[in-house]
Amino acid sequence: MDLNTLWFILITVLFVGFFFLEGFDYGVGILLPFLGRNDRERRVIINTIGPVWDGNEVWMITAGGASFAAFPSFYATLFSGFYLALVLLLLALIVRGVAFEFRSKLDSPRWRGRWDWIIFAGSLVPALLWGVAICNLLHGVPVDAKMTYVGGFFTLLNPYALVGGVATVALFALHGAVFLALKTDGDIRRRARAFASKLWFPATGLVFLLALLTALMTDVLPRLGYDPGVVPATAVVSLLLVRYFIGKEREGWAFILTGISVAFNVITVFMGLYPRLIVSSLDPAWSLTIYNASSSPYTLKVMTIVALTLVPFVLVYQAWSYWVFRKRLTVESYLEY
Repeated sequence: MDLNTLWFILITVLFVGFFFLEGFDYGVGILLPFLGRNDRERRVIINTIGPVWDGNEVWMITAGGASFAAFPSFYATLFSGFYLALVLLLLALIVRGVAFEFRSKLDSPRWRGRWDWIIFAGSLVPALLWGVAICNLLHGVPVDAKMTYVGGFFTLLNPYALVGGVATVALFALHGAVFLALKTDGDIRRRARAFASKLWFPATGLVFLLALLTALMTDVLPRLGYDPGVVPATAVVSLLLVRYFIGKEREGWAFILTGISVAFNVITVFMGLYPRLIVSSLDPAWSLTIYNASSSPYTLKVMTIVALTLVPFVLVYQAWSYWVFRKRLTVESYLEY
């Protein structure tokens, strides 16, 4: 295995970690105004992700930094071509972070209600845009021979990508609902479990619709074959099993399965891309790959040494933080902070 392939795999792992962890974060934010019937319940819902949401976003920053260092041409084309979409994503994340901090500054139902809806929007918009962006990479965007994006903002809003965005929102909402059922108790837990049971149908339907459109509108099927292998099959089977474990009130297993579905769907996308990074819709020969968009071999070698040295410490720290805040939350144990 060469270093270019190794870094493609490492960036895939970073995006898998990001979508797995930030996926339930976004899902919790999307469900906040609907599952919390009063201010205290909504505070409990926010507290389920309060200690970890900012740490989860580090995976996105790390993935972006790794992409810039390992594949600078890919980073340049992506951030120039998807500029407006990425600005919207960053603005949504900024106001979401502000909302977490400012929500409890005033003891006013109207004040807190407005910030709750900002958290909702700040979670919905990134989830939608990430789905749109990933599907566009797979579907193809107008990139010329100079690795320059020559389309516009609305070029990205094609039907296939929009279905991908909506499917991502639905899957993250399901992931978040199961997470809330796992992290809370009492009425919120029962409500979250019921909501997850209802969300499973549209989320599963949208994911299957996206899979069908991917087979029809991209070159993934010819590349992976009619028997794509264990990874896509695992993504499908795990999502189908979620409904069973929700019905059995086994939230832990349901959360593991939604996480596996999210992770393996992301891996499937990167399998369909490899060795490409961005598919050119103008000419397949103009696609950005792990070879024509990469840094020098020396840069990749240094990055590999640094990553193998530091990443284990980051993983241990994040695992420890989840262990510390592992207990279920209830309205009775509610603390304002």
